[in-house]
Amino acid sequence: MNYEFVTQFIKQTFNTDQFIPLHEPRFIGNEKDYLNECIDSTFVSSVGKFVDQFEREFAHTVGAKYAIATVNGTAALHIALLLAGVQKDDEVITQPLTFIATANAISYIGATPVFVDVDLDTMGLSPLSLKCFLKQYCEIVEDRCINRINGKIIKACVPMHTFGHPCRIDEIKSICDEWHIALVEDAAESLGSYYKKKHTGTFGCVGAFSFNGNKIITSGGGGVIVTDDEILAKRAKHITTTAKIPHKWEYVHDEIGYNYRLPNLNAALLCAQLENLGKFLKNKQELASIYERFFADTSIAFIKEPQNAYSNYWLQSILLENREQRDEFLTYTNENGVMTRPIWTLMTKLEMFKECQHTNLSNALLLEDRIVNIPSSVRL
Repeated sequence: MNYEFVTQFIKQTFNTDQFIPLHEPRFIGNEKDYLNECIDSTFVSSVGKFVDQFEREFAHTVGAKYAIATVNGTAALHIALLLAGVQKDDEVITQPLTFIATANAISYIGATPVFVDVDLDTMGLSPLSLKCFLKQYCEIVEDRCINRINGKIIKACVPMHTFGHPCRIDEIKSICDEWHIALVEDAAESLGSYYKKKHTGTFGCVGAFSFNGNKIITSGGGGVIVTDDEILAKRAKHITTTAKIPHKWEYVHDEIGYNYRLPNLNAALLCAQLENLGKFLKNKQELASIYERFFADTSIAFIKEPQNAYSNYWLQSILLENREQRDEFLTYTNENGVMTRPIWTLMTKLEMFKECQHTNLSNALLLEDRIVNIPSSVRL
């Protein structure tokens, strides 16, 4: 494969001979105006106009009844799992092909991840692998899913929409409902993505999004929890605000809480970013079409949005023929001014999670060896 040809095409697509990052933020709207307004108000911490405004607008954007802003996406997922009832020594099913935050959030509670395989086309948790695992190892006892291997309760399932491509979330939900398992969506990467015309993050009892510096909209950090359950929403706001009972001056806290609320300063950025989400999504769909046409004439496969899905194409991805070709591609592009990255190392290969129970992971292993992300920024 002529990697120089690919590298030159990417530089032409972004109309530059300079270094091209993988995904950089774009601030093209009211960011500076809202930041100045926030600073002038002096409300720069977790109380302020922009936090409330962002929560309302984000809930409307994804079609959820409630949104609770947090300091980052990992914090949002941590709280989402607590809201779903996950406790110490429970087990949570997830996928091994994911960013470390998914498994970390489970571990913060003292729960243990169980890993099932992914689908090749979505790169997200496989309903078939999930179903096979549950039938082989689990049983329902008094409306709880019990792992027969160790007697532990499987409390939740956390699929992740990889690079913004929705997994078969409706099938996963159906299986979770049958087995009395709470569905918690890791939608960190999928703002603007839909599966069967329903926004990701809204299929389960609760979902979590991220606004890290490399996400499609960003405040440098930030996250949000979404739910349609008013009780869960109120509890989310309470425990992310150090579980403090509201009072004009007294400091009374009624349980262990977390200092996870998003500062107003960051929320000001997000309000401005959200105003341009539609433009960003359109631009990234156009970039995907450009890449798809180009790679159709090569031996490299471009990863397209799955069937029945609309993807935000947060990170554009290609599939190389093998690990050797992948490493050659990564070496050449990065040495020639085009930032590319492999997919994550499987969670089951990391020291912290190598002893966790898992299914056959043939699809995840194949993708780990062959997937590369290529420059995906919104083009100006």
